[in-house]
Amino acid sequence: MKDLRAERLQVMLSPEELAAVDDFRFKHRMPTRAAAVRELLKFGLAAADVDAAAGVKSSSFGVFGRGADGHTQRDPETGTED
Repeated sequence: MKDLRAERLQVMLSPEELAAVDDFRFKHRMPTRAAAVRELLKFGLAAADVDAAAGVKSSSFGVFGRGADGHTQRDPETGTED
């Protein structure tokens, strides 16, 4: 994954989720919540067998395809576009 961080992602967390992130952060002596969230995200992607460096797109999950006319929705049963 590139070191460039040009995208901002806003996430709403419950108090319990935020406490879990902070606990992880302090246990691993991480400088910021953002660093802790990035590390947890890497762990989650690795556990799901997703190579984050490969640049996975939503179309890889069969939700949307991209054709000449833009995004089209795929039928989850057949994998073909509607």
